[in-house]
Amino acid sequence: MYIYNVTINVENAIHLQWLDWMKNSHIPAMLATNKFSKALMTKVMVEEEMGGITYSVQYTTDSKQTLEKYYTQDAPTLRAQGKAFEGNYIAFRTELEVICEQ
Repeated sequence: MYIYNVTINVENAIHLQWLDWMKNSHIPAMLATNKFSKALMTKVMVEEEMGGITYSVQYTTDSKQTLEKYYTQDAPTLRAQGKAFEGNYIAFRTELEVICEQ
């Protein structure tokens, strides 16, 4: 099992609008690709020196191969849908391989 983690720091000025978009548009669109079985959105509880509010969204997928299909088939379109918020957030992405779940 793999987790595709996206960590995003969002400026306070657009925070509520962005959060609504994530919960009601973007995350459902990610799940609608049928490449992820679930999504977990968390708020990072450490204050960043740069300010803003930081979130982590973890999308669970069955394999590296499925994640690669997401990158080629869906990522460009889904990432482009966030253009309205461009310049008001910083995001970085991490791939995690689940070794053990207890």
